[in-house]
Amino acid sequence: MAFGAALQEVDEEKYPGATILTGNVKMTHKGIVLTCKKAFYYQKENFFIALQNVIIKQGDTITQTSDYVDYDANSEQALSWGNVVLKDPEMTLTTDTLQFDRLNQKLYYQSFANIKDQTNTLKSKNGNYYLETKKFTATTKVSLVNPNHNLESNHLDYYTNSGLAYLYGPSTITNRKNENKIYCERGFYNTKTDISYFVKNAKLFLKERTIEGDSLYYDKNKGFASATNNIQIIDTVKNFVTKGNYAEIFEEEDSLFIVKKAVAISIVDLDSTFIHGDTLLVTGVPEKRIVRIYPHVKIFKSDLQGKCDSIHTNQETGYTKMFRKPVLWSDGNQITGDTIYLISNTETEQLDSLKVLNKAFIVSKDSLSVEEYNQIKGRNMFGKFYNNKLKLLLVKGDAESVYYNRSEETRKIETITKEISSNIEFTMVDGQIETIKYLKTSEGKTYPPSLLPEDVKKLKGFVWREDEQPKTKEDIFKKDNEQEKPKSDKDLIKPILGNQEKKQKEAVSSKNK
Repeated sequence: MAFGAALQEVDEEKYPGATILTGNVKMTHKGIVLTCKKAFYYQKENFFIALQNVIIKQGDTITQTSDYVDYDANSEQALSWGNVVLKDPEMTLTTDTLQFDRLNQKLYYQSFANIKDQTNTLKSKNGNYYLETKKFTATTKVSLVNPNHNLESNHLDYYTNSGLAYLYGPSTITNRKNENKIYCERGFYNTKTDISYFVKNAKLFLKERTIEGDSLYYDKNKGFASATNNIQIIDTVKNFVTKGNYAEIFEEEDSLFIVKKAVAISIVDLDSTFIHGDTLLVTGVPEKRIVRIYPHVKIFKSDLQGKCDSIHTNQETGYTKMFRKPVLWSDGNQITGDTIYLISNTETEQLDSLKVLNKAFIVSKDSLSVEEYNQIKGRNMFGKFYNNKLKLLLVKGDAESVYYNRSEETRKIETITKEISSNIEFTMVDGQIETIKYLKTSEGKTYPPSLLPEDVKKLKGFVWREDEQPKTKEDIFKKDNEQEKPKSDKDLIKPILGNQEKKQKEAVSSKNK
């Protein structure tokens, strides 16, 4: 250590062991230069105390000012306090007390500091700054602020040269312009590009949606987010939730799609409707939102289930259209047709009515038999729901019905009635036909059970699809029997054996020639 001053003196009575330096004090030691107005140097301990307008310079890059500095030349540790300001080419640090570990080129503080670089202002109660890597490790009441975002955390690593922040523990990023928020407990955030990636308890709060997932990627400038595994997207305007294991969200187009166990959940009066398909696509603002699910669609609700290849819902009109071999089950009734429409009341969001177009067919198994089926078919069918129960059914065009009549006392089948009419209207109670009204002249015949012809027992086009019906919400993810049936070992090796046999025959044929 070397030092100099305008005045050097010793006062053993007041400052034993110290050299008192006054006026234009300058000390140099292993690459640092310290200047101040007054100092005390303890030669035996190799310890330097600087007071008043203290300036420390390390090379051409680091400058620190403070009111006081204690410097241990043996351990190369400097403790500064009182209006501490440290600058390097990347940032400016201000605090009340700062420890400078010159051996490890590390700064640390424990009584709050403010760090400002070209992009952000970082504040925290505790922190370390590593001069060589330009990294801050900030803990306890951490905030990172720029004109666009405000980040709050309990622990983060921040690089002043790149603007990268690595988050550990509960952290929230708030968009200062539109109040969108991101919450996570572990993740990465690029403060310069506004790209972030989170891997623990990640949640993205957009204007009209909340997105959760095991991992979450978000590019704020592009308005794009993607999420992976255990995804839940909550529509905060409507009682609508979508789930899956991979999703992409496009803010500007107000759209999202989900794959891998994708399911849409509508919540009405605490009774949820679950709709699953391979792909789920949601587009449009809440008032005009369109939901498309395809293919292999299955529906489960406590009092309504369904299946089709694809489904299209317009939340503005309340219309849901089911395509390609659609089928519905309601109160023991199976409803099929070329196309099925479900119409909901847009205010109450409850089922209002039903349309079945082309080859409309409704079947219900007789309550006391496994072989008898009540059937109604026609060109088109229109139904009305009350309290989510199918109460009124109108069959228009080429209407036919087969109905089993039971004795009220013995509950035995007394007769079977076959009717043909242009239009037939039915009222229903608990899924069972209560009244039948023929709106035009009908042709009918009633048979006793022993004389019922086989060709009357089932109407043309009859198919009973109960084995396809999802009985629980978990069933919507099950493949149909023909899809889930695994190949046997024999089926797997058959092509191989076939090729070998073919080659053997070709070899024998060639040899004989």
